[in-house]
Parts: sequence; structure tokens; C-alpha cells
Amino acid sequence: MSEPTERYKTGMETRRTVLGASYVDAAVASTTAFNADFQTLITESAWGSVWSRDTISRRERSMLTIALLAALGHHDEVAMHIRATRNTGASMDDIKEALLHVAIYAGVPAANHAFKIAAKTYAEMDAEAKTTG
Repeated sequence: MSEPTERYKTGMETRRTVLGASYVDAAVASTTAFNADFQTLITESAWGSVWSRDTISRRERSMLTIALLAALGHHDEVAMHIRATRNTGASMDDIKEALLHVAIYAGVPAANHAFKIAAKTYAEMDAEAKTTG
């Protein structure tokens, strides 16, 4: 395996900051020869090239990401990025506003399902905070 690129290193740092070290550690631990190139691709491109930019805030990126994932029906990713709001500064009200946009521009069914996922994920996060806090 070759030495990680600077973009990979930046991406991994950003990925850990946004998603949390335990989530990223689990993803890295489950890397295989089959998906290693994919893991490198997302770390360098999504996290090293896009999420690492300082043009807009991580809060804004979080809102955009959740809206796009909801609009496209990527439900597991919606939940993962709701969890990441703990680290991005996007509030529940921010996400509500993003999902209202989804309803208008991508359709009520997409937003309806995303609201359900968000509510469930926030409830799980609250429960986790009570058991660890």
C-alpha cells in the first residue's frame, strides 16, 4: 500500500471530526481488499476535497448533505449525518428547515420519511446521552 496523500490525511481528519472517531474507526476496521479503493475515494473526495473546504461552514454542509440524502432516499446516510450534527453545529431546527425544503423541491414522501428517520435518530441520541451523561 502506498503512502497516504495529503488529501487523504486531510480527509481522514475531517471525516473523524464530523462523523466521530468511533464511526470512522469502525469503517476503517471493516475495510477489505475489495472496498479499500472506495474508502480511499470517499476519504479523499468527499472529506478531503469537499467537506474540508472553508467556503461554507460545516453546519451549512451538514444541512445541505442531509437535504440531498433525504431527497435521494439514502436513508441510512440521513441517520448517519443526523448523528454528525453533534459535531457540525447544525441544530434540530436547522435540519427541520432543510427537510421542509426537501418537501417542496423533492417531494413530500421523501421529506416525510426523512422526518421519521430524523425523529428516531434524535430520540436515540437523547437516550444515548442519558445513559452516558
